[in-house]
Formats: sequence, structure tokens, C-alpha cells
Amino acid sequence: MDTININKIAPPQRAASELSYEADLKTVLEPVLTEVLDMTESVGWDRRKAAYTVMFLAARQLSDGKANPKTDAKTDV
Repeated sequence: MDTININKIAPPQRAASELSYEADLKTVLEPVLTEVLDMTESVGWDRRKAAYTVMFLAARQLSDGKANPKTDAKTDV
């Protein structure tokens, strides 16, 4: 298993409003998530439950108000 250094995640090359931004982000995050799930499964956790828990924790980050103000700022129109 290759180890990914999460401190070396590439920064965005496009503005958050561009169409390819989310595709780029998926490309950057997929190996990190795969490694997290591989690691949890290798020590005995159920991979499906681990993936569900990651989704839950990600959603909670947003609902707890930890959204990125740079990309999620509300503007008056």
C-alpha cells in the first residue's frame, strides 16, 4: 500500500466557480479517501461502514459551520 502524505495535497488550479473545479477536487481527494478506507479495513473495520462514517463526518463538518468562506460565501444578488 502506497502512503499518501495529506500535507502535500495539490492546491486548486481553477476558481471554485469553474466547471472542472469539482472534477479536479475528486482527483485530488480520491487517493486520500482510498488510503483511509484501505487502512481502516486492514485493521479490521468494515469498509462499507467506514465509508458511511466518512460521509457522515463530512456532512457534519458542513452543518457545524465549518464550510470554506472563500468558496461558500453567500452573496446578495
